[in-house]
Order: sequence, then structure tokens, then C-alpha cells
Amino acid sequence: MSADLDLYQDLVMEHKRAPRNFGVLAAPTHRAEGTNPQCGDQISVALQIEQGRIVDVRFKGQGCAICMASTSMMTEAIKGAEVQAAQQLQQHFRAVLTGAEEPEEAYLGKLISLAGVARYPSRIKCALLGWHALGHALQTPLTTSPTQEHATS
Repeated sequence: MSADLDLYQDLVMEHKRAPRNFGVLAAPTHRAEGTNPQCGDQISVALQIEQGRIVDVRFKGQGCAICMASTSMMTEAIKGAEVQAAQQLQQHFRAVLTGAEEPEEAYLGKLISLAGVARYPSRIKCALLGWHALGHALQTPLTTSPTQEHATS
């Protein structure tokens, strides 16, 4: 158990210090935001989807270490994946953190290191915030180009 905890802490801190795919996506096709008012986490997820595949993903925002690490790891896991595979991964990850599925049966890859968050109910929302934003982004295609969007703001 101690080795698992050490791995979890190392991964969380590594992704908090140097989040992957952090920043603005130049030409997103989908985007959504998520907020956790309990701890002040705010995450925006932007996707570039072409022919049913997530060709690029970026996130921005601020949050606790668990929120930032989980979202960073999520972007690594879904980049290049088919939309359907990303949706399934999101469902499995949520099921593991809420106790509806055993981590070993969920095929989470590196994300399994976050399964321990399930032991801390107050932190589950933190770990799931980026994933919720992903789910909404997958269902929210942008209707205007980014240049049109900025021009009207």
C-alpha cells in the first residue's frame, strides 16, 4: 500500500508542477468548462476533433493538485483517441472513483494510480472535474470559429 501511495503522490505532484497539454488550443472544435465551488477549481477543456478522433486537446484553469493532475493525465490518455474510446474511458474512470467499478477491471492504464482518490470522498469531485468538462465538451461542438468568437466578445 505504501508503494502505491508513493506512486500516487509522485504522479500527482509531477502533473501539478508540469501539467501536460496545458494552455490554449488554437482551433478548437469543442469546448466546455467546469467549476467546483467547494474548493475553487475551474477548468476549461478544448478539443480539436476530426473524423471522430481527438487530434488535439488542451486545458486551462486553476485547481488543487488532484484536479490539475487528473486533468493533465486525462489529456494524455485521450489525445489521439477516438471519441467513443474517450467517452468509455471517462465512464470507467468515474465508475472507479465512485466505487461502481473495480480499478483492475476498468483498463485505466496510468490513470489507475488515481484510483486511491476514491478513499477520500471530498476529493472525488476534484479528480472528476476535468473529466466532467471533457464529457460536456464532447457534446458541445462550437458553432463559430475562434476568430468569430473573439470578434464578438
